[in-house]
Amino acid sequence: MATRPIEHSTRPVARFAARPRRARPGGPGRRERWYAYGFLSPGVLGLTVFTLFPVAMAVVMSLYRWPIFGQRSFVGLDNFRYLLLEDPGFLVSVRNTFVFTALFLPLNVVLSLALAFWISNSRWQQVFRVLFFIPAITPMVVNAVIWKLLYQPQGVIAHYLGSWFGITAPNFLADSGTAMISVVVMSVWQGIGYNLIVFSAAIDELPRSVLEAAEIDGARGLRKFLRVQLPLMSPAVFFVTTMTMITSMQVFTQTYILTRGGPGDSTVTMVQNVYENGFVSRDLGVAAAGAWLLFAVILLITAVQFLGQKRWVHYEH
Repeated sequence: MATRPIEHSTRPVARFAARPRRARPGGPGRRERWYAYGFLSPGVLGLTVFTLFPVAMAVVMSLYRWPIFGQRSFVGLDNFRYLLLEDPGFLVSVRNTFVFTALFLPLNVVLSLALAFWISNSRWQQVFRVLFFIPAITPMVVNAVIWKLLYQPQGVIAHYLGSWFGITAPNFLADSGTAMISVVVMSVWQGIGYNLIVFSAAIDELPRSVLEAAEIDGARGLRKFLRVQLPLMSPAVFFVTTMTMITSMQVFTQTYILTRGGPGDSTVTMVQNVYENGFVSRDLGVAAAGAWLLFAVILLITAVQFLGQKRWVHYEH
C-alpha cells in the first residue's frame, strides 16, 4: 500500500515568545506614581500635622502676645527680651537645668558603664539586663510618685538611715540643699537601664583578637580599660553622652511630681518654666519663646559635642 508523502508547509511559523516591554522614557507611569503617593501620604501627613505645623505655629506664637483667651498682638522679639532680661524666674530655671545636667549626666554614664562591665562577666547577665531595664520602661510618673513616698520624713529611706546609722534624715524634698540631689538620684535610677543596654551591646561587640593581643602585651585592669576597651567603645560613649544630655536638658516630670519646682524655685527647670508661662500664666507667646530658647541651648551644646567628637571618637573603617 502506497503511503502519502508528508508535505512540509512553507508558511512561516508564528512566534509566541513574549516581547520585552519597552521602558518608558518618562520614568514610572501614572499608576506607579499614584501607588507611591498612596504609600507616602500617611507618613507625610503625620509629619505635617504633628511636627511641621506645630513647629511653624511655635515660631509664629513666639512673636506675639498670645493669651489663651483674649486678643493677640504682634510684639516681635519682646518675648525673648522679657525672658532674658526681665524675667528672673527664667534665668533661675536655666541655672537649675544646667545644675541637674552637670550632676545627672556623669553619674548616669559612669554608673551605667561600670554596671555594664560588671554584668558582662556574669552568667546571669541577661537577667541583670532585664532587671536594670525595667525602670526605663516604667512610666516616669509612677516612678516619681513611688520615690516621693520613699523621700517622705517617715518614709523608708529616713527609717533605715535612723535605724542603721543613727542619722536623722532631713526632709529631702523640702530642703533646698537636698531637693535637687534627690531629683538627680531618682532620675539616675530611672534612666540608667537604657544606657546599660547600649554599653552592654558595645562590650559584646569588642573584637576578641584585639583584647587578647592587649593582654599578651601586658595590658591588665584599668590600663586595659583606658587604653583599649574605652577607645573601642568611644562611638557608644558618644551616643550615650549626647542622648543623655538632650534628655537631661528637657527634665520636667521628675521635678514637677517630686517638688513642683520647690522649695522656692530651687528645682524649677526650663521646661517647667515653659509650662508655667503657657498654662499657669496663660501666655503662650512667652512659653513658645522659652521653648525656642531651650531648643537653641540644646542645639548649641549638641553642635559642640559633634565638633569635639573628632578628637576622641574612633570609628572602625
